[in-house]
Amino acid sequence: MKLLHPWWFVAALLGMAVFAASAQKKAINPALLAKAKAGDPQAQLAVGEAYASGIVVAQDFAQAVLWVQKAADRNLPEAQDRLGSLYEAGNGVQQDDAKAALWYRRAADQNLASSQLHLGLLYHHGTGVEQDYARAAALYRKAALQGLPEAQYNLGTMFERGVGVQQDYAQAADLYRRAAEKGDPSAQFNLGILYDNGTGVARDYAKAVALYTKAAEQGLPRAQFNLGTMYANGQGVAVNLPEAYFWFAVAARTWSGSHQEEAAHARDQVAQHLSTADLESAKQRVDRWSGGH
Repeated sequence: MKLLHPWWFVAALLGMAVFAASAQKKAINPALLAKAKAGDPQAQLAVGEAYASGIVVAQDFAQAVLWVQKAADRNLPEAQDRLGSLYEAGNGVQQDDAKAALWYRRAADQNLASSQLHLGLLYHHGTGVEQDYARAAALYRKAALQGLPEAQYNLGTMFERGVGVQQDYAQAADLYRRAAEKGDPSAQFNLGILYDNGTGVARDYAKAVALYTKAAEQGLPRAQFNLGTMYANGQGVAVNLPEAYFWFAVAARTWSGSHQEEAAHARDQVAQHLSTADLESAKQRVDRWSGGH
């Protein structure tokens, strides 16, 4: 998962009014541009983000790279991270994961959490650098300690699987919990699985249901399917077949491949035990959900 720096985030550093006025004119504020030309790295980054976003001026990634590079060369970690993301995506420059890693590393060395996460992902997948799970875990840990939910989740998966670190389900649960509390649906789902199975935590079906519900409502099909299963089996909640049908049906619409077939089969199995009225009501509810998501 990536943490990019949207132009409005940088604008906040300089005063939102600077961009608010220029956005109406479709031109970069002259005072901001003057600061950038005078060598102010935050202004240079803000100008670069304006070109990257295409909101204040016409989108121009080549110009974005030019200005972000200036700020990165002045050792501004946020600019180094942004430049890394431009190289990783191949926006305005030839795509180059090795250069992305170089710029992420420079910002990570300055303790920028987003770059620690980004560089960790490269080491995790062996992209632009030699794959190294231990380094990935170490970088995730640094970002996790700064409160990044994506890093907390990623490190949690490594503890759960014993990849790059010694397997520790309790540590995984703690990290998932921190990310889940910040609203990360994948962390909510994984923590729900741990409670469902009693792995690293005491088994608690009610807590599993609560976590699956949070992730399901954010559109995670795995959580939707598991939630349907809990309602169908009466685990952590009373048996509620219309509710089970609903979540299986939603999962069938959002999943794909064999998973979609599995969810559709579960939906159809439950449908056989519903009254005509309950089935029609559940179908209408699914349609409303799909229309709103």
